[in-house]
Amino acid sequence: MPAMRTLTVLGATGSIGLSTLDVVARHPQRYRVFALSAHRQVDALAELCRRHAPRFAVLGDAGAAAALRTRLAGAAPATEVLHGEAALAEVAAHAQVDTVMAAIVGAAGLVPTLAAARAGKRILLANKESLVMAGEVFLNACSEGGATVLPIDSEHNAIFQCLPPGHGPGRAAAGVRRLVLTASGGPFRRASLAEMQRATPQQACAHPNWSMGRKISVDSATMMNKGLELIEAHHLFGVAESCLEVIVHPQSIVHSLVEYDDGSVLAQMGNPDMRTPIAHALAHPERIDSGVAPLGLADVGRLEFEAPDERRFPCLRLAREALRAAGAAPCVLNAANEVAVAAFLEGALRFTDIARVDEAALQALGHLPGAPDLEAVLELDREARAVARRQLARCAA
Repeated sequence: MPAMRTLTVLGATGSIGLSTLDVVARHPQRYRVFALSAHRQVDALAELCRRHAPRFAVLGDAGAAAALRTRLAGAAPATEVLHGEAALAEVAAHAQVDTVMAAIVGAAGLVPTLAAARAGKRILLANKESLVMAGEVFLNACSEGGATVLPIDSEHNAIFQCLPPGHGPGRAAAGVRRLVLTASGGPFRRASLAEMQRATPQQACAHPNWSMGRKISVDSATMMNKGLELIEAHHLFGVAESCLEVIVHPQSIVHSLVEYDDGSVLAQMGNPDMRTPIAHALAHPERIDSGVAPLGLADVGRLEFEAPDERRFPCLRLAREALRAAGAAPCVLNAANEVAVAAFLEGALRFTDIARVDEAALQALGHLPGAPDLEAVLELDREARAVARRQLARCAA
């Protein structure tokens, strides 16, 4: 029997967190849930605590934590409820935890993910912002702490599966010519610029293949998600920007490809269900049942591929520019994009103005050197958000 793994799930009520817990529940002899976190989703976290009986539950603020304690009163075994960023870092680095699912969306996930890295945990990395914002800082923390990083994004997990055994974050695999990340094209793949200009949050969040949270759904619609994944792939696999490509594949069956110097191209395929990469990372190097239905290629019928249109999806171009610029540019781009997407979801910004906010922030701050440590990263993030908010006002004028 494999050794029991003890797991903290950061972002337990999101799509990745729920999929993780679904896989874990299928293998009670292999995994024990130690801690769960959510931002303010009290009812959803209470249900998960009753089902998985974690030792700790963490929420974003004291009010939400107090509400969760009330809902869990009398539950057995008891779950201790904590709140705040320090508590997130505590359950990520706890001595009794060996595996951390880092699935908090956005910059909010950086601090606890870094805590897990410094503590030498096995990190299942779904929080791409840890690498986009603080690539060198995060990789140095992993190296110094002895952490293991296993990618969860379907594209990076696919590349990981297609690379030779034994490679790790920041180290290029021998004989690799290029990495090709696939993109569905999102809900606006065939939309005109005029139609995209009128796009509503509901339309942008209606992804054709994947079930995701609202922020990442909008990023998929703008193709910023794919741009951020290029930056993440650069850090994860030690590959230059010139060796990274994106191809639109609307069926979302081929999750990414690795091309070797001899002309061989290896692809990882499967139904578009995040439980596949999650199960792969949870059990690596073994394989376990994920609950995902078998892939029926005859039912799919055809696999289509096309080049992305950076004229209609300028966020992909901006991400490439940020990756080439290096330094502060990726962190600035991520911060500005979080501000812009939040404004769009609130109805305060047009869909096509998201890229304008992102580009303005890059022009203002993207030339700065990279931040050398966590405190400098967070300060750069704050400064970029302030620039983005000023640009929001200009777009609204």
